[in-house]
This record gives sequence, C-alpha cells and structure tokens, in this order.
Amino acid sequence: MSRHEDQSMSAPEAATRAVAARVDGELQRHLADPLAPGLYLVSTPIGNLGDITIRALSVLARADVVLCEDTRHSRTLLAHFAISTPARPYHEHNAARERPRVLRELEGGARIALISDAGTPLVSDPGWKLVRAALDAGHRVEALPGASAALAGLSVAGLPTDTFLFAGFLPPKSAARRARIAELKDAPATLVFFEAPSRVAETLADLAEGLGDRPAALARELTKLHEEVRRASLDELAAATAKGAIKGEVVILVGPPQKAHVTDADIAARLAPALKEMSLRDASRLVAEALGVPKSRVYELGLRRET
Repeated sequence: MSRHEDQSMSAPEAATRAVAARVDGELQRHLADPLAPGLYLVSTPIGNLGDITIRALSVLARADVVLCEDTRHSRTLLAHFAISTPARPYHEHNAARERPRVLRELEGGARIALISDAGTPLVSDPGWKLVRAALDAGHRVEALPGASAALAGLSVAGLPTDTFLFAGFLPPKSAARRARIAELKDAPATLVFFEAPSRVAETLADLAEGLGDRPAALARELTKLHEEVRRASLDELAAATAKGAIKGEVVILVGPPQKAHVTDADIAARLAPALKEMSLRDASRLVAEALGVPKSRVYELGLRRET
C-alpha cells in the first residue's frame, strides 16, 4: 500500500484492515504449529458461518480426517473455508463399527477432528462413547468451544441463567413425553429443550399442561437469516404454535418453578408452634429456611406478636 493510499483511507477502513491483518496473522500462527496426535472435538457454526473460530479452522485444516454426522452437510462448511481434509461419517448408526477403527488410528498417532452437523459435538449428538474410549486408552482429547444452540437460546430468552438444565429432545410419543415432563417439573432451573419443527406445537401443549403457565421462549433459526425468538407464557406459545407449522431448528426454554407468594399469615402459622419449643431467634431462622423468606421478615413479625 502506498503512502498516498494510506493517507486517503478513512479511519473505519484502516481499522477494518488492521483487524483483518491481525486475524490473518493469528490464523497463520495456529496453522504453522504442528498439531499433536489426538481426538479434537470441534464446535462448528449453528447457522452463520462467520461464527467459526480461528482454532476450529486451524484444527480442521491440519487434521488427518474429520469425522462428521453427514459428510454432505459438513463438506459445505469445509469447502467454504477451502479445507481439503478428508471427511468420514461417524453417527449413531455406524458408531459401534467405526469406533474401533478410530481408536486404532489414534493409537497410530492420527490427528482426528470430530464435528456435529452444527454446534458443539456430543450435545444431543453421538460421540461420548468414543471420547470415553479414547480417554481410557490414554489418548489426548481436546475440546474447541464455539457455537451452541442451547447456550445461544438461553442467552436471549430473558429467563434465569444462573441455573439451567439441558434436557435435549423429549420423547416423540405423547405418553412418554408427558412422563418425562413430570420428572422435570420440580427442577429448580431453567429448562432447555431441542425439538423437531413438526412436534413443536404438541410439545408446547404438553409442557403447558405438565409445568403450568410458566414464562418461556421459543428460539427458531438462531444466527440464521430468519432468526426469531418468541417470549411469552407456555400457554401463549402453545396457542400461537397450534395455529400454524413451525419451520427451522428450534430451541424451547422454560423458566424455573415460580415460588408461591408467602403472606404474613403463612409465616405466623409456622412461627407460632416453633416458638413453643425454641427462642424467637432460632424459630425465625427455621421458618425463614422452610418458607424461603428473609429471616429479618420472620423475626420482625415475631417481635410484633410478642408485643
């Protein structure tokens, strides 16, 4: 670049070129390093190809083979980034047959990348038995974090994120699905589900019936052109999806059980018998823990009772 071109370039253009140069330099640094033998669990984009990481590209380019659920699907990703590493299928239908072959290759010093059709490997995808076997055999197993539909949905749902439970796909048949929902009913966490578009309406109806009218979110086509996140109660989402077909990949998120409102009368009813056996201080602590309310509130009500 000439000095004249450099002087005529706007600040945003200069900044963009600087970022591109830094990214290219970082990628070249990774590509220049030898890749150690082992099994690499590589996260791939869930829609937007720009979400691939520099480390993911460098490992996919240097690996001896890429194991993938659907080679036709994964070759689109590899070709987009000019990666010529051979791709081989590894999925639930051939895993038992392919696993010994992969372990033999690892024993011979191979560098093997495992990817799913989209997102983070092993999250509702085959692979954990291969990881367990590779670890048991003493092979290197390394995770390359990246895109995850479950976490992407959780981050935009507007529901509590301090504790969550990823429950994967619910059973396709209604009776089994309702039984599983009943098992999850009291889990003190935001629930995260994957669901096939064709079953979204019936699943939401069963969730609303089994969990009550909790706040929820329906995240569809995350990171893609037609991304949509609907935030409403389970009843409202069930009613809305019953009217028409849902298209695209779906994540359903449901808020944790909501604590019932505790009245002063509720506290007094628990406090009275407790005070017959212990001090106000100890009784306040006991009742506060039982009802999930501040100890100071119970203590204050106890003081009023004594006056």
